[in-house]
Amino acid sequence: MAIYGWKLVKLSDLPLIACIGLLSFLLSCATTEKRPAPSPGHPKPYKIGQHWYQPLKHARGFRERGMASWYGKKFHGRKTASGEVYNMHALTAAHRTLPLGTYVRTHNQNNNKMVDVRINDRGPFVRGRVIDLSYEAAKRIDLVGPGTAPVEIIALGSAEEREVNGKVQLSLVPGDYSVGDFTVQVGAFKDKENAVRLRDKLAPAYEDAHIVLHESLEGSTFYRVRVGRCKKLDKAREYEKMLEAVGYSDAMVVAR
Repeated sequence: MAIYGWKLVKLSDLPLIACIGLLSFLLSCATTEKRPAPSPGHPKPYKIGQHWYQPLKHARGFRERGMASWYGKKFHGRKTASGEVYNMHALTAAHRTLPLGTYVRTHNQNNNKMVDVRINDRGPFVRGRVIDLSYEAAKRIDLVGPGTAPVEIIALGSAEEREVNGKVQLSLVPGDYSVGDFTVQVGAFKDKENAVRLRDKLAPAYEDAHIVLHESLEGSTFYRVRVGRCKKLDKAREYEKMLEAVGYSDAMVVAR
């Protein structure tokens, strides 16, 4: 069964300038390199609703802009994706793909206030939102009242215990990271023939149209149709927006 919500738009239906711009952009950020073999310890993808999300391997250089929201009392005391119990009074947050345990700085673009939080949960699963802050974190940047605000989030690193003068201290270390390896997922199917048909329709207009086989934790097999390859998240986001503009409203960036 396909994930619907998009429709195919022929390039012949678009103005010539739009076609040239789209194809030039796709060629600039996509390559035909082979998909790299997964590294040991790579985070497993997870499913929410009809969508699959692939957590990133690394976070060095990660920056993202979008809307922030917050969650509080309703979830207080429940388990998070990391296995920790959610504490609305702690400085934590949820992100869809950053590695759990990553510390990020959240900068409220409306009032210039900032707060540093640790990612220990997954979410928010609403288009356009990039981070869900705990109640305490939201309060510190005046987000509780309005509920949402435009933010920029910057990955700071992960915590590591170090001994200093005989005392154990926590310090942030960037680790051995890379910028990333991103592609754009257009659809996911249980029927392989449907995935092949979509891939074949996309291939003439989009570089590196391919199918990724995924076995879910429940034992189901999905054939995910993806196009393009970008080394930087911001370029992949632009790619995603251009796909949405020509009718693929469910296109989403994922890590390869």
